[in-house]
Amino acid sequence: MESGGAGDDCLAFEVNGRRFELPEIDPSTTLLDFLRSRTPFKSVKLGCGEGGCGACVVAVSKYDSTLKKVETFTVSSCLTLICSINGCSITTSEGLGNAKTDFTRSIKALANAEKSQLAEPPNGFSKITASEAEKAIAGNLCRCTGYRPIADACKSFAADVDLEDLGINSFWRKGDKNEKKVSSLPLYSRKDHACSYMGGECRSTRLLNSKKNSWYSPASVEELHNLLHSDTVVKDGSVKLVVGNTANGYYKETEVYDIYIDLRYIPELSVVKRDESGIELGAALSISKVVVYLRENSESGEHVFSKIADHMEKVAAGFVRNSASLGGNLIMAQKKYFPSDIVTLLLVVGASVSIMSGHKHEKITMEEFLSRPPLDSQTVLFTVHIPFLDLKRINGSVQTSSRFMFETYRAAPRPLGNALPYLNAAILADIFPDTNGSLVNNIQLAFGAYGTKHATRARKVEEYLTGKVLSLEVLDEATKLLKGAVVSEEGTSHAAYRSSLAVGFLFEFLNSFSSVGSAISGGLSNKKQNDSLLEGAVTGNQPLLSSAKQVVESSREYHPVGEPMPKFGAAIQASGEAVFVDDIPSPTDCLYGAIICSTKPLARVKGISIKNHPRLAQAPDVITAKDIPKEGKNVGCLTLFGGEPLFADDIAKCCGDIIALVVADTQKNANLAAKNAVVDYDTAGLDPPILTVEEAVERSSFYHVPPFLYPQTVGDFAKGMAEADHKILSDEIRLGSQYYFYMETQRALAVPDEDNCMVVYTSSQSPKYAHRVIAQCLGVPEHNVRVHTRRVGGGFGGKSSKAMPISTACALAAYKLQRPVRMYLDRKTDMIIAGGRHPMKITYSVGFKSDGKITALHLDVLVNAGMGTLSFDFIGVFKKYDWGALSFDFKICRTNHSSKSAMRAPGEVQASYIAEAIIENVASWLAVDVDSIRNRNLHSYESLKLFCGGASGESDEFTLPSIWDKVASMSNFDQRILSVEQFNRSNLWLKRGISRLPIVHEVLVRSAPGKVSILWDGSIVVEVGGIEIGQGLWTKVKQVVAYALGQIQCDGTEDLFDKVRVVQMDTLSLIQGGSTAGSTTSESSCAAVRLCCSVLVERLTPLKETLKADTGSVDWKTLILQANYAAVNLAANSLFVPDPTAMKYLNYGAAVSEVEVDILTGGTKILRTDIVYDCGQSMNPAVDLGQIEGAFVQGLGFFMQEEYSTDSDGTMVADGTWTYKIPTIDTIPKQFNVQVLNSGHHQQRVLSSKASGEPLLLLAASVHCATRAAIGEARKQLKSWGAVEGTESTFQLDVPATMPAVKQLCGLDSVETYLQSRLSPSQN
Repeated sequence: MESGGAGDDCLAFEVNGRRFELPEIDPSTTLLDFLRSRTPFKSVKLGCGEGGCGACVVAVSKYDSTLKKVETFTVSSCLTLICSINGCSITTSEGLGNAKTDFTRSIKALANAEKSQLAEPPNGFSKITASEAEKAIAGNLCRCTGYRPIADACKSFAADVDLEDLGINSFWRKGDKNEKKVSSLPLYSRKDHACSYMGGECRSTRLLNSKKNSWYSPASVEELHNLLHSDTVVKDGSVKLVVGNTANGYYKETEVYDIYIDLRYIPELSVVKRDESGIELGAALSISKVVVYLRENSESGEHVFSKIADHMEKVAAGFVRNSASLGGNLIMAQKKYFPSDIVTLLLVVGASVSIMSGHKHEKITMEEFLSRPPLDSQTVLFTVHIPFLDLKRINGSVQTSSRFMFETYRAAPRPLGNALPYLNAAILADIFPDTNGSLVNNIQLAFGAYGTKHATRARKVEEYLTGKVLSLEVLDEATKLLKGAVVSEEGTSHAAYRSSLAVGFLFEFLNSFSSVGSAISGGLSNKKQNDSLLEGAVTGNQPLLSSAKQVVESSREYHPVGEPMPKFGAAIQASGEAVFVDDIPSPTDCLYGAIICSTKPLARVKGISIKNHPRLAQAPDVITAKDIPKEGKNVGCLTLFGGEPLFADDIAKCCGDIIALVVADTQKNANLAAKNAVVDYDTAGLDPPILTVEEAVERSSFYHVPPFLYPQTVGDFAKGMAEADHKILSDEIRLGSQYYFYMETQRALAVPDEDNCMVVYTSSQSPKYAHRVIAQCLGVPEHNVRVHTRRVGGGFGGKSSKAMPISTACALAAYKLQRPVRMYLDRKTDMIIAGGRHPMKITYSVGFKSDGKITALHLDVLVNAGMGTLSFDFIGVFKKYDWGALSFDFKICRTNHSSKSAMRAPGEVQASYIAEAIIENVASWLAVDVDSIRNRNLHSYESLKLFCGGASGESDEFTLPSIWDKVASMSNFDQRILSVEQFNRSNLWLKRGISRLPIVHEVLVRSAPGKVSILWDGSIVVEVGGIEIGQGLWTKVKQVVAYALGQIQCDGTEDLFDKVRVVQMDTLSLIQGGSTAGSTTSESSCAAVRLCCSVLVERLTPLKETLKADTGSVDWKTLILQANYAAVNLAANSLFVPDPTAMKYLNYGAAVSEVEVDILTGGTKILRTDIVYDCGQSMNPAVDLGQIEGAFVQGLGFFMQEEYSTDSDGTMVADGTWTYKIPTIDTIPKQFNVQVLNSGHHQQRVLSSKASGEPLLLLAASVHCATRAAIGEARKQLKSWGAVEGTESTFQLDVPATMPAVKQLCGLDSVETYLQSRLSPSQN
């Protein structure tokens, strides 16, 4: 709304230069809600609602009255309350550049970011460092790219980066002149992002105080006091004190407050004071500002402040720290027992806080603050005081011989971002170099986040150590005392691990004093040179990543096919202009849906009611199975192997089973109604639910596998076992599930149309099947339903069968209510119903020779399919090795879990890992190098044909042997094995492992439709059955169309690529679309449009020859114009059907990964990964490279990080970014090298190309195997220290190999064992 001026009771701000004035708005509305519902700016997305993904980040420009300038910072709009941006200017991605203006302004903004740490760079360039560039995106999640291309593009602007260390995604090339770099970027002006719309008014103290909005911004303590003691509050009114509202990312509030009080404008709450005693920080200061102020004060010698600042930067993402307040963090810890890192730091340094209750102000210690009952909303935290502790001061002079040390520690599932720690710690000590060694004058120990209400001081340990000279005996006793002090409350996960971490951190800290003072006989200072934990420690502001070498081999044979072109649509995605389902403007009278899920694994549903809530002004509609038309069916999805109901009718069969759809006037209200749903359950007379595969076997609960789908055995198992020298019998492997974590959750929009028709927009990999399901559910002919899918924001298999119930439920509600209905699932709901990857239990028996040659293998496989059906290939990939003879028994178990569905490389990633686990076990049994066992059992072409049949192809297509050698050469594998061995001999507490793995991945090519139409001006519109999910399908299709139409060989065809547009899938325009799955849809779609183009070229050729004969030459535009006049049919449809003899083929690749394991914490660091992969003759090496890296990193998540945790009823409890950890930029390989091979012609492939989407996910097992190798070295060392338990060379490392799992195998008591071995050397 445009207006000449705004009063104090009117909210006013700017978005991308557009002014908005809101006289009235619900104060609980977030900035994200407003942007998506009330503005045309859709680049901000709801990815998690927790500040944990970065999808909703915007820039806020705000006038700082203290600094007298406009400051710009990023925030999570999903957490930012709309009233808190009063007087601000908001910039979204659209404001940085768009298709109509200039895409590169965002690049210029990055390049010209103001930094001051380095010397002045060339004019026009940034002073940002590589480390800063990486950390700037450390809070952003990405499931597709593997992060490397994003990081490389950002780092190419860093002043300290070597462009040779970056991949092909660098914004410019090494050797480019500075002038050329600058000229390629438009000018950037900060004026474009200042709050300019009010002129000088934004610099005034105009604060929002709106009774209509229940929002107040007091400017003084007195005003705050009056508000807190106003009649509204005194009469049991609820109050919300607001600074950044980031607590809502963890504690999802739905409470309605009577008053919102913004604390940011009270000077006493934003104070920064320094005196001789320390620094006082206002509680309303953002954590980012606290970090800045602490660093500024650390420059004068206060290194404690610097350490605290360093640690704070590991907490949450930058865009959360920018708005999260220091006081808010402490209040969460005090009132709600949030496992705060900051509290632990402040506790150990003796910080104090100032609080106000009524007119009473008091200053109390952190310990007292934490020990008090939870503060009420009328008690306000004002300031935090951190004392100076840099040196021990005695009688006003400095005791220079004393060594003052302060260290902080944190063990968390990921190094940076919103990961709750398993344990955090801070240790402050004064060590004096006594003649007998290192004397502990004083020590303070604080530990937090280990399963108690608050962080605590380990006082008994402090008392014991104070006055002691460090020795092995002292350290041994201290660790025993500490283990008894750091004890988690009952029910805390990984309790023993957390206690072990505390011991490790104390040991690491005290071990750093091993060189202080005189030698201790038999003590810490008698260690070998590299015995110290600090040896080789990385210090300073180091980059998260180091380098990448990406080798792609392109071909011009089918130009432009084979060119490494940028992905079509990438620019509009980056600018936020790409339209996804939820970006489509809501039609008039649109309603919003939310699903109600079962919370019981097996129960009758007797009734549903919605609890009253102040925000729900009118009762929402509830849609159930009873609302399905009598002509329709209760069907929610269809697959090749059956279907599932839309709603649980009488009985809910799993937690997450959809019971009903609630429909309201806004998405917020629909979600609220679903959360307030009360379902009346009854379990009387029902059998207990089946929740394990063992229970399924016991009760014979299986799905039938059709004989034609059951894989064939290879060879004679009994004969192979008879030939074996050794046997491992009935060994067991268990694998859990994995959630897709696409950035766009399930979404759909259904719009009733004329004549009983329904138009549905859905984010689906299978719109064809969605079309059929909707028609069957509504009981209408299929021609009454039209399904559109333009693009999908990540799928990985999760947008296939699992998307169908969402679009069908919307269609059913729209059909009944005769109004448009749309829905997007919040992340928690999406994770609960998604199902994910199939968990498995595998029992195997294997026979092998003494030289490592495996002669026979039998597998008993139990697959937990939940309430769904099987859709994956297990045995095809398992045949990667020559097993001699292979037999198996498959049972697909029906359990009361949410239905599992195909997830990227379904069954294949499990099969590939199991094959490697068996190889590793054989090597351990024989006590030989595992790489030699892999070498011994790699296929020859003859054995490959025996195991894989017709999919093997011709002998010259079997490139695995050369790839195996090439990856060894590329990675310097043999030399690095020796280097790893040397490292492990020289380091006690860090161990490394290296592993080389192959893949033999079978894919199936499916049929696909295509349609190519040439318009009057010569531009070309293309439709394909494949869906663009970010995999570059549209880009490859454009390239193939340009190549195939170019065969007409007339002037102007060299620019055809830019004339081609691929449009959204429309199920009535293009039928038989199938599913986008299995890595081969791109090539099938390309084959389909190539057929279309061949038809068009055939039709146009006679006319071209005629025109050429008349004029001597003909250009494309003239040819098409004349073709229209001549009534040549310029539209062609086709259905590509692959040759039955060539439907299956094999993909080959190999990887080498090196991992470093921290024995004290179980933390893993991927030092380097090298990959070589055969893409055939790649249609687009750049796109395939992205697929390779992205798939590998998603595999890392499965093997190393992503714990799919459920409760006893099977409900997923790791249901958000706080608890479910996909890989991030700080957890991928530090050095990541990829070579994409061009293996030449493959006559039966589409333009000689091969798939790249899924196979590389399997190679991530190389990291798991390297981790296992490092653990093996740790266990050998543990045995040398005299340990008995946990030292066997044969062991199983869990998937995922999380920190607790790795530490468990390295020894939870490794420190104690080491100390005992030093105290009793005779045991060694």
